[in-house]
Amino acid sequence: MIERERPAFPIDFLKDLIRKLRIPGRRDGGSDRFPGPSSENLADDVLRVQVGVIRKAFKAAGLDVAGAPIEGKRRVVDDADVRYLYRPGHILARREDVGRLREFFESEENQKRFRGKLDARETRVPGLVLAVLPSRTDEQDDVLATLVEVEDGGFLERGAATPDHVVYVTPKGYLCPATEPEVPRSRRPWPPPTPYDREITDEKTKIRVTVVDSGLWKDAVGSAESPWLETDDVFAGNEDLEQVIPTKIHEYAGHGTFVAGVISCIAPETRIDVEAALPYGGAVFESDIVDQIQDALEENKPQIISISAGTHTRDNHELLSLVLLAQNNKFDENDDVLIVAAAGNDSSNDPFYPAASAKDYPWVVSVGSVDPDKKVSDFSNFGKDWVSVYARGRNLVNAFPKGTYTCHEPPNKGKVRKFDGLAQWSGTSFSTPIVTGLIAAEMRDNGLTARAAWDVVRQTAITEYDARIGEDIQIVGPLT
Repeated sequence: MIERERPAFPIDFLKDLIRKLRIPGRRDGGSDRFPGPSSENLADDVLRVQVGVIRKAFKAAGLDVAGAPIEGKRRVVDDADVRYLYRPGHILARREDVGRLREFFESEENQKRFRGKLDARETRVPGLVLAVLPSRTDEQDDVLATLVEVEDGGFLERGAATPDHVVYVTPKGYLCPATEPEVPRSRRPWPPPTPYDREITDEKTKIRVTVVDSGLWKDAVGSAESPWLETDDVFAGNEDLEQVIPTKIHEYAGHGTFVAGVISCIAPETRIDVEAALPYGGAVFESDIVDQIQDALEENKPQIISISAGTHTRDNHELLSLVLLAQNNKFDENDDVLIVAAAGNDSSNDPFYPAASAKDYPWVVSVGSVDPDKKVSDFSNFGKDWVSVYARGRNLVNAFPKGTYTCHEPPNKGKVRKFDGLAQWSGTSFSTPIVTGLIAAEMRDNGLTARAAWDVVRQTAITEYDARIGEDIQIVGPLT
């Protein structure tokens, strides 16, 4: 939900350009969704609000988060400068590297610079350790400054230990015009339900998809407003059910339900298990989300894991937790497990994980967003080296809680919207389940493994040159 951009051009240039244009970010220089003049600081204001939602949710649970800058080893002061969020005082490391970390903290010099001892705690992922760091006696950050010193001192290679990043859903992001949920103009879903005249009665033969998201709003399942969410296909444990107050729908409510609905429309007769893995304003610590995925792998044995969430990372290193999760579950050797992940909504080509792992591993598919005109959505991340494919992510319509929602982001802050079981939403969060559904349908119809089905779906892609990003892109799925 929340995350700035370097390789294409500097982030400050992009921010200044948006301000000079005085628009929320549309290519055509205006927006029918945002009437009237917009704030010169709209991009900054939106990011502050989004980070604020996460901070508030973590704080309510007795937890804290910190913001890291694009460069440097000090926490940001202004949330408009956040590159990624992380857990203060904690890092992730391999079990075999804990000894080297202890050597660093137990050296004579560092015993004077730190208070306490390193506390290394095992996670649900074998070999992955969550380490509570000794506190520093200077004013430097316990995580950012300490990791620099550990690496510069030669105790660990760069990226061998990482912050415990905050992973967040991505319906809207920095420099992103994708809206908060809107009241749809039509009572029909988009993408429309795909006709399928065969009922699969044997649950063991259904394709299994796990949606790692905000949980399931159960009232949508089997309802008159969203009948494509069938009671025989969409599931969530009691702990994964999303509680919604109808008179005050909370931020990012219904996100997981909406994603499940898109998959159901594209691939009927697919078993979808929705996990409430992002409980804090649509966010969670990296160490916790891999625990949830590990549980899902053991309990539901999914063939596709759909993740409309992610984060930028320290120095663009891959998520250590996901690498170890994959190693322990032998993803490289298993053609029937695939992660489909959102590329993020920063209008940037800076890697966004776990989606960016697609550049290194065959078990990850990274999904960007295009508009109906086949152009990359102005909110979508991009990059031919790590975005695998694009699907429509603009103005999708699907299941959403009934009730009233008060907008919390500028320029619509304070506006009240009333929903009756459907919403319109935009972002790579929603292009992702289109690709998930396409893969699941191919598996269902032709008895293929997840990776083989992905190869077939990829072969259906059309190639378009996008002048804005200067790249050829591959597009799959319906557009209009």
